[in-house]
Amino acid sequence: MNDLFIKSIEKLASIDNTLLFAVSIIPYAIFLFYLYKIKSVNIFVKTGFSLTVLFVFITILVSIFTLNYYDTSLVEVDFLHGFAESFLTLSDFVILLGFIKLLNSLEVNNS
Repeated sequence: MNDLFIKSIEKLASIDNTLLFAVSIIPYAIFLFYLYKIKSVNIFVKTGFSLTVLFVFITILVSIFTLNYYDTSLVEVDFLHGFAESFLTLSDFVILLGFIKLLNSLEVNNS
């Protein structure tokens, strides 16, 4: 059983997932479209989820730069990897701030 699991993981690791990542923008765009239609969700939450697309864009640009300038992948250049990941941290913070504001705006009924 263990051998079968390890062989399955190795098989999955050998598959090129570039196309999957590229196509994954479609369901995320649909999610953003419907998120912006919900009036009860504040602008911070909407902006935070939109900033995630900026994170992906910045990561792609920095990855291309790293590949061309350093002839290596992004994960091997720590300061650029940290720079790209900081945009994910920013989007997560804005989403968190939006949900905190949303929770604070709800009225508590203690009856």
